[in-house]
Amino acid sequence: MSDAKPVPTPSDLAAPFWEAARQGRLEIQRCASCRRWVHFPDVRCPGCGSTELAFEPVSGRGEISTFTLVHRPFVSGFADDVPYAVGWIDLEEQAGLRVFTDLVDIGPDDVRIGLPVEVTFTERAGWGTIASFRPRGQPRDGRGHA
Repeated sequence: MSDAKPVPTPSDLAAPFWEAARQGRLEIQRCASCRRWVHFPDVRCPGCGSTELAFEPVSGRGEISTFTLVHRPFVSGFADDVPYAVGWIDLEEQAGLRVFTDLVDIGPDDVRIGLPVEVTFTERAGWGTIASFRPRGQPRDGRGHA
Protein backbone atom coordinates (compact mmCIF):
# COMPACT_ATOMS: atom_id res chain seq x y z
CA MET A 1 0.00 0.00 0.00
CA SER A 2 1.39 3.41 -0.99
CA ASP A 3 1.76 6.33 1.42
CA ALA A 4 0.64 8.77 -1.28
CA LYS A 5 -2.91 10.10 -1.24
CA PRO A 6 -4.94 9.00 -4.23
CA VAL A 7 -5.49 11.47 -7.05
CA PRO A 8 -8.75 11.95 -8.93
CA THR A 9 -9.44 9.82 -11.99
CA PRO A 10 -12.21 11.86 -13.59
CA SER A 11 -14.66 10.49 -16.10
CA ASP A 12 -15.10 12.47 -19.32
CA LEU A 13 -18.31 13.87 -17.84
CA ALA A 14 -16.68 15.06 -14.59
CA ALA A 15 -13.37 16.24 -16.11
CA PRO A 16 -14.46 19.93 -16.35
CA PHE A 17 -15.22 19.98 -12.59
CA TRP A 18 -11.75 18.69 -11.75
CA GLU A 19 -9.98 20.89 -14.30
CA ALA A 20 -11.70 24.00 -12.90
CA ALA A 21 -10.55 23.01 -9.39
CA ARG A 22 -6.99 22.61 -10.63
CA GLN A 23 -7.27 26.23 -11.79
CA GLY A 24 -8.70 27.41 -8.44
CA ARG A 25 -12.38 27.59 -9.42
CA LEU A 26 -15.43 25.69 -8.23
CA GLU A 27 -17.67 24.99 -11.21
CA ILE A 28 -20.89 22.97 -11.30
CA GLN A 29 -23.02 21.94 -14.27
CA ARG A 30 -25.97 24.20 -15.05
CA CYS A 31 -28.86 23.64 -17.42
CA ALA A 32 -29.12 26.26 -20.18
CA SER A 33 -32.88 25.65 -20.49
CA CYS A 34 -34.23 25.81 -16.93
CA ARG A 35 -31.06 27.20 -15.21
CA ARG A 36 -31.04 24.39 -12.63
CA TRP A 37 -27.67 23.49 -11.12
CA VAL A 38 -26.80 19.79 -11.52
CA HIS A 39 -24.30 17.91 -9.36
CA PHE A 40 -22.98 15.20 -9.71
CA PRO A 41 -22.39 15.79 -13.42
CA ASP A 42 -25.02 14.25 -15.67
CA VAL A 43 -25.84 14.04 -19.38
CA ARG A 44 -29.41 15.27 -18.88
CA CYS A 45 -31.00 17.85 -16.58
CA PRO A 46 -33.08 16.07 -13.91
CA GLY A 47 -35.43 19.07 -13.88
CA CYS A 48 -36.41 19.55 -17.52
CA GLY A 49 -34.59 16.77 -19.39
CA SER A 50 -32.44 19.11 -21.48
CA THR A 51 -29.03 17.96 -22.62
CA GLU A 52 -27.77 21.58 -22.74
CA LEU A 53 -25.54 21.41 -19.65
CA ALA A 54 -22.38 23.46 -19.16
CA PHE A 55 -20.05 24.05 -16.22
CA GLU A 56 -20.38 27.49 -14.60
CA PRO A 57 -18.71 29.04 -11.55
CA VAL A 58 -20.53 28.97 -8.20
CA SER A 59 -19.86 31.12 -5.13
CA GLY A 60 -18.29 28.30 -3.13
CA ARG A 61 -20.33 29.31 -0.06
CA GLY A 62 -22.64 27.01 1.81
CA GLU A 63 -23.11 25.12 5.03
CA ILE A 64 -22.41 21.65 6.33
CA SER A 65 -25.43 19.41 5.75
CA THR A 66 -23.94 16.27 7.29
CA PHE A 67 -20.46 14.98 8.04
CA THR A 68 -18.43 12.14 9.43
CA LEU A 69 -15.20 12.10 11.38
CA VAL A 70 -12.70 9.56 10.15
CA HIS A 71 -10.60 8.08 12.96
CA ARG A 72 -9.19 5.10 11.10
CA PRO A 73 -7.81 5.64 7.63
CA PHE A 74 -8.69 3.09 4.98
CA VAL A 75 -6.00 4.41 2.63
CA SER A 76 -2.45 4.71 3.94
CA GLY A 77 -1.97 8.18 2.43
CA PHE A 78 -4.37 9.58 5.02
CA ALA A 79 -2.77 8.02 8.11
CA ASP A 80 -1.15 11.29 9.22
CA ASP A 81 -4.44 13.21 8.88
CA VAL A 82 -6.65 11.34 11.35
CA PRO A 83 -8.97 12.37 12.72
CA TYR A 84 -10.33 14.29 9.73
CA ALA A 85 -13.78 15.29 8.58
CA VAL A 86 -15.60 14.79 5.29
CA GLY A 87 -19.11 15.93 4.55
CA TRP A 88 -21.87 17.10 2.29
CA ILE A 89 -22.02 20.85 1.74
CA ASP A 90 -25.30 22.54 0.78
CA LEU A 91 -24.30 25.27 -1.66
CA GLU A 92 -26.21 28.54 -1.44
CA GLU A 93 -27.00 28.70 -5.18
CA GLN A 94 -29.93 26.28 -5.00
CA ALA A 95 -31.83 24.16 -2.51
CA GLY A 96 -30.60 20.56 -2.74
CA LEU A 97 -27.33 21.45 -4.51
CA ARG A 98 -24.66 19.54 -2.59
CA VAL A 99 -21.01 18.67 -2.98
CA PHE A 100 -19.09 15.99 -1.09
CA THR A 101 -15.73 17.17 0.20
CA ASP A 102 -13.08 17.12 2.85
CA LEU A 103 -13.27 19.75 5.59
CA VAL A 104 -10.04 21.59 6.36
CA ASP A 105 -8.84 24.26 8.78
CA ILE A 106 -11.13 22.98 11.51
CA GLY A 107 -10.60 20.69 14.47
CA PRO A 108 -12.79 17.58 14.77
CA ASP A 109 -14.56 18.95 17.87
CA ASP A 110 -15.60 22.11 16.01
CA VAL A 111 -17.32 20.52 13.00
CA ARG A 112 -21.11 20.83 13.18
CA ILE A 113 -24.17 20.65 10.97
CA GLY A 114 -25.17 24.11 9.77
CA LEU A 115 -21.65 25.55 10.02
CA PRO A 116 -21.12 28.19 7.29
CA VAL A 117 -18.25 27.13 5.02
CA GLU A 118 -16.47 28.28 1.88
CA VAL A 119 -14.43 26.61 -0.80
CA THR A 120 -10.67 26.61 -0.59
CA PHE A 121 -8.20 24.80 -2.76
CA THR A 122 -5.70 22.34 -1.34
CA GLU A 123 -2.74 20.76 -3.07
CA ARG A 124 -2.76 17.05 -3.89
CA ALA A 125 0.67 15.72 -4.80
CA GLY A 126 0.69 14.28 -8.29
CA TRP A 127 -2.47 16.12 -9.31
CA GLY A 128 -2.61 19.81 -8.39
CA THR A 129 -5.35 21.58 -6.50
CA ILE A 130 -8.64 20.05 -5.41
CA ALA A 131 -11.68 21.78 -3.94
CA SER A 132 -12.00 21.48 -0.16
CA PHE A 133 -14.15 23.43 2.28
CA ARG A 134 -13.26 25.35 5.45
CA PRO A 135 -15.19 27.46 7.97
CA ARG A 136 -16.14 30.76 6.37
CA GLY A 137 -13.56 33.44 7.07
CA GLN A 138 -11.14 31.02 8.77
CA PRO A 139 -7.47 31.76 8.06
CA ARG A 140 -5.39 28.83 6.82
CA ASP A 141 -2.45 27.58 8.84
CA GLY A 142 -0.94 25.67 5.92
CA ARG A 143 -1.63 22.25 7.45
CA GLY A 144 -5.39 22.05 7.02
CA HIS A 145 -6.11 22.89 10.67
CA ALA A 146 -7.59 25.86 12.48
